[in-house]
Amino acid sequence: MTHNHSITPSWLDPDSRTVDFPDVELAMLEPNGLLAVGGALSERWLLGAYRHGVFPWYGPGQPILWWAPDPRLVLYPKRLHVSRSLAKVIRNGGFELTLDTAFGEVISGCAESRPGQSGTWITPEMRQAYIDLHYSGYAHSVECWYRGELVGGLYGVAIGRVFFGESMFARRSNASKVAFVALVRQLDRWGFRLIDCQVYTGHLASLGASGIARRTFTGILSRECDQPGPAGDWQFDDSPPVLSP
Repeated sequence: MTHNHSITPSWLDPDSRTVDFPDVELAMLEPNGLLAVGGALSERWLLGAYRHGVFPWYGPGQPILWWAPDPRLVLYPKRLHVSRSLAKVIRNGGFELTLDTAFGEVISGCAESRPGQSGTWITPEMRQAYIDLHYSGYAHSVECWYRGELVGGLYGVAIGRVFFGESMFARRSNASKVAFVALVRQLDRWGFRLIDCQVYTGHLASLGASGIARRTFTGILSRECDQPGPAGDWQFDDSPPVLSP
């Protein structure tokens, strides 16, 4: 397919009775993956977007922007990489881990401004949309605790056997990495095929994430999102969760 740098993103009517995103191959080259504008952050819009290989990302004062970048950063659970130094932190760091016990606190942690950033893309509207998804059983959180205090974690959306990671945070060194390792190992035990990491970061690449073609990604979604997945609030199979390399 011929890509056109001058393509403008499609406008989505938030009142439409159907959630109908354009073909992801029509996404813009620059900025990479911008596909559509508008729509809504309701459950049907968000679940429809994830199944289609699209996610929302926009700043305060902007309309909802929907993205499908190429390549797509993903992690196959069995390719998780735990470095020697991280394995030592996991064994000796004193962290405790839970699932789905403090979703609102985790997303608030992810919304905190980072060093060098002037704001956050997790607007109050975005935060509430994912809290609603959590209550519906689709959005899940991993919490990393140290001496009773929440020091890191991450959240995302699960459909079938795919986990769509959204954001992570750490108030203590390596806390988000430890949470991520615990989640990946649990998802592997549940038979999950793929973790969507969206776009490249060195943090995720160091854990084994790599880029795949967008069309490959959407092909995996078409198969795996219809598979049965764990229902209800999540819990680790073991307590404490198995974190050994």
